[in-house]
Amino acid sequence: MFKLVLSDPSIFKTSFDAISSIVDEVQIEVDSDGLRLNAIDRSHITYVHLELKESLFDIYECDKPIKLNLDTEELMKVLKRSKNDDVMELTVDVGNLILTFEGAVKKTFKVKLIDLEYDTPSQPDIPYDIKIPIPISILKETIQDIEIVSDRVSFEVDEDNLTLEAVGDFADAKIEYLHGEKINEKARAVYAISNIKEMLKAEKFSDNTYLSIGTDMPLTLYLELLNEEGLLSFLLAPRLEEED
Repeated sequence: MFKLVLSDPSIFKTSFDAISSIVDEVQIEVDSDGLRLNAIDRSHITYVHLELKESLFDIYECDKPIKLNLDTEELMKVLKRSKNDDVMELTVDVGNLILTFEGAVKKTFKVKLIDLEYDTPSQPDIPYDIKIPIPISILKETIQDIEIVSDRVSFEVDEDNLTLEAVGDFADAKIEYLHGEKINEKARAVYAISNIKEMLKAEKFSDNTYLSIGTDMPLTLYLELLNEEGLLSFLLAPRLEEED
């Protein structure tokens, strides 16, 4: 038996809006504890992890582990047809994931399962000393400010501020955010803005957002649901200063 019912399909929609812009294919693993996926883009620049706990769902029936291999673009086409007040149901038949959205009308879609061309990557374990809470609305607006002058941005953290800065051909930009955390070291790294904007498509997943960075280390963005019922995280490789 496999049946998952969720009264807020926007959790799936906003997750896969970001995920589908980063990776073409994913394997969703589902067992009695919940569902999770780990994927990395073909250029190995951005890694994504999603987990949704069993307790998040209104109905959760999964009597044996199952793996769902899906084309993210095709899945996102279907998720876009849902409304926020719909109830979403996930079931499977031979070779298909069945998505049903029920509100004023009932819609049923079948998305074909696929064969993956690669093994699902394991989740990286990177020891960070710096983890800063920041509202995702502030992060999004800051990136919009920075991108008017450059296509890359430096993140720098000291004991007081998280500073995002860019130097362009015709203008510069510097945005400072007072983080209020106890940080005893500095860190700095540079990232491509286009990759950050892909991650920020998941902004409606949660207001509980954190950043972790280290000098010339990947940037990790965490979006956490309340009561630890879900986590969406992205890990973005840094750009070297001498890169074009």
